Amino acid sequence: MSEKSEVAKLQREWLEHLEIEKGRSLKTVANYERYLSEFFKLSEIKNVKQITDETVRHFRLLINRRGLKKNTQNYYLIALRTFLKFLAWRNIDALQANRIELAKVGARELDLISEQELTRLLDAPQGNTEKALRDKAILELFFSTGLRVSELCNLDVDSFDLKADEFSVRGKGEKVRLVFLSPAAKLALKNYLAKRENIDEAALFVSDKGSRLTSRSVERIIKAYALQAGISKKVTPHVIRHSFATDLLKNGADLRAVQMLLGHANIATTQVYTHFTDKHLKEVHQRFHNKNRD
Repeated sequence: MSEKSEVAKLQREWLEHLEIEKGRSLKTVANYERYLSEFFKLSEIKNVKQITDETVRHFRLLINRRGLKKNTQNYYLIALRTFLKFLAWRNIDALQANRIELAKVGARELDLISEQELTRLLDAPQGNTEKALRDKAILELFFSTGLRVSELCNLDVDSFDLKADEFSVRGKGEKVRLVFLSPAAKLALKNYLAKRENIDEAALFVSDKGSRLTSRSVERIIKAYALQAGISKKVTPHVIRHSFATDLLKNGADLRAVQMLLGHANIATTQVYTHFTDKHLKEVHQRFHNKNRD
């Protein structure tokens, strides 16, 4: 077997390992394949032993000079590190994964809308048509549960019982978590299901043609209602997920609980929301602390 074929074989086995043993989604596996393939292409690697500090440094220079954002550059590096960890697991001699440091990035800025804008967005679908009731249910369900758009699109009619206030959802890495329905979300779902004509389709949210809504379709729906609600910022399903998390934290929820509700594998991912709530606490302090000395 040629060196090039051996590298391709290892890459294929790594991708299969991610999908089967690690439970990564097909979309994640495809992204990892794209990132690592670009590394092999630009670095002209023919043997894993050629992955050195120097080849990695050269690759980083190349993608940096393309003008890629630091976050995007890190996606390539994370894929490479994951591949090197796989090689170590297979006892294949190669560069240690911990030799690769990620690019430093600034604190993540959250895309947020105000409480008033959120209210206008949730109230935007009007009328008693199936489409309006469907869209109202989508918006209320997003804010009630903090679901990812892919998770919402994968819901079936029998995914939950409207008599209950909770249901399980399968998220990233095939991990199952519990989410909860607010009274507003339950009412919106009940109204939508009562009006829905295509009851043979298993999918909960369907298009005008009766097929399951895609993530792209839901994103377009959210965008349209944001414009209708007079919101100038870009609004996506993930923005509503941010609103769900910050609303919990502002009202006293602890970070660990929010992590579980969002389905974050690492609490460090959830901690990005504390930057917003820290500002909120500062505002509270300024408004209410030691007023008798003013």
